[in-house]
Amino acid sequence: MIAEGEHQTQDFKFAVNDSKKIARSLSAFANTDGGRLLLGVKDNGKIAGVESDEEYYMIEAAAKIHCKPNVPFETRKWEVEGKTVLEIIIPKSKKKPHSAPDKEGKPKAYVRVKDQNIMVNRILIEVWKKEREGSGGMLKIKYAESKLLTYLEINGYITFSKFCGMARISPRKAEKILINLIHMKVLVMDITEKQIFYKMNPNPVEPIIGGEQELPEGF
Repeated sequence: MIAEGEHQTQDFKFAVNDSKKIARSLSAFANTDGGRLLLGVKDNGKIAGVESDEEYYMIEAAAKIHCKPNVPFETRKWEVEGKTVLEIIIPKSKKKPHSAPDKEGKPKAYVRVKDQNIMVNRILIEVWKKEREGSGGMLKIKYAESKLLTYLEINGYITFSKFCGMARISPRKAEKILINLIHMKVLVMDITEKQIFYKMNPNPVEPIIGGEQELPEGF
């Protein structure tokens, strides 16, 4: 496992001295594809070992107190060269979004992107809530939606601010449109360390279409 290095479903932790900080990692794994923390392993893969049971209790506090809703996890101990590595296994959650305190103590939701924990925006949080509630919807193609889909067919991706300016709509209305299109599997979010992009879903679900306009040709 250590030879794999840090990636989207694995993270190394030399030590845990801040349960709020580790809660962000638990939130990110639970909100994405699940994963594991290897405690007692340095960033370069060198095994340092955990010092005491205090490490476990810090993880437990992070998962049950600082993550909302709490994040379930399992543990496994590995004895290597006389040192103990504690493996924390976090499954992919069906109850997302899970939030954790940011640096200012405010609850925020995170996802795992490569080997980083990235804070998500309100759009993805609302999509998750719709998925959890199992709510349906109708895809209404009006002026702003038509402009967006046409732009994506030509350019491939768009940012939130670009969409607001191009369609000449308020951020609030743009959010509602993007939430609906992502929930309806028409669009997908591409989250990077620096920016969030919106793209056409390469595997769209056949939508229920409403409104006066049809989808752009080729959709």
